[in-house]
Amino acid sequence: MPDTRPPQPAQELASQVERDGGRVLAVYQEPVGDHWQIFCLLPRARCEASPYQRDLSPTHVKRLSETVKRLDRFVDPIVAVSPRPGVYWTPNGNHRRAVLDKLKAELVPAILVVEKEMLFEVLPLNVEKAHNLKEKSFEVIRMYRALVRDEPETTEEAWAAQFESAHFVTLGLLYEENKRFAGGAFAPILRRVDKFLKLTLPKGLAERQERADLVRAADEALGDVVQKIKKRGINHPYVKNYVLARTTPLTRARKTLPPFDQTFRKLRENLKAFDVSQVRYADIQRSAIMGAPSAE
Repeated sequence: MPDTRPPQPAQELASQVERDGGRVLAVYQEPVGDHWQIFCLLPRARCEASPYQRDLSPTHVKRLSETVKRLDRFVDPIVAVSPRPGVYWTPNGNHRRAVLDKLKAELVPAILVVEKEMLFEVLPLNVEKAHNLKEKSFEVIRMYRALVRDEPETTEEAWAAQFESAHFVTLGLLYEENKRFAGGAFAPILRRVDKFLKLTLPKGLAERQERADLVRAADEALGDVVQKIKKRGINHPYVKNYVLARTTPLTRARKTLPPFDQTFRKLRENLKAFDVSQVRYADIQRSAIMGAPSAE
């Protein structure tokens, strides 16, 4: 008969949970890949947010807290990984953890993943509250910085599945400097020309900083155009998207896209040459109805 005893790492982690003041309810094999996991109650004081994920939404925590209090029960375990003895990070379930923290629960129901490296793999499964562009970008750049420290010999391409899209890295740098950056306006262009780099992560981060500088320069030129338009009495939340749609060097007809640097240098030139006298409020309004959501 096959050996169904948990492997040594799972047994040691289960013992650690008990030593830390938690309770092991089951050590089991999940049904897809037969990987060993631990269903347990972790001490709330030892549960922390993963340092790489998005920030908490106070509104979402308040809504969840009210629901839990109304139901008088907690039914949705967090997912946790233990980076070191005595500490448990949740890459999936931080809002739920915060609710139990607010309610001063002693224990946190958790599915504890044995393999520490799964910390970055679980983040993309975090769907308890849909990410917006800013949150996703922050999450990715935090992962990136951690990997620069812990996995410096690896490349961006090696982590493509975890990062999901290269433009999140560049946007993450821009949002770090300015949380009000108009990422939604630039994302359609970035998504097309920002690709994963073959460089090692430390060198890649330096290249990303240069790319962020190019986007920032284009944003400054865009800001000048928007101010000129506002002086003409035209004020609309979609104005940045409208201007970028008319100054982008990328067209649907192009089969071969220009390099990142060339794209944003040309975009900046186009913005500086943009004729604001031709802009009409009705045109922006029409584009907003037919187009994507406005910039932040």
